[in-house]
Amino acid sequence: MIFRIAGIGLIISILSMVLKQAGKEEQAQMLTLAGVVVVLMLILQLVSQLFASVRSVFGL
Repeated sequence: MIFRIAGIGLIISILSMVLKQAGKEEQAQMLTLAGVVVVLMLILQLVSQLFASVRSVFGL
């Protein structure tokens, strides 16, 4: 999962640099924001799985 998040970050940063070089800063910012949202959704899923595991271990 860490490699998936790192891969998303690398792809987003490369695409953002390409868009900035092309003079499209607004699209680069939107792409960066979308990347942050996707990574946050992945992290929220992991936290949800963690809490479910803790509940099942302690029988809550």
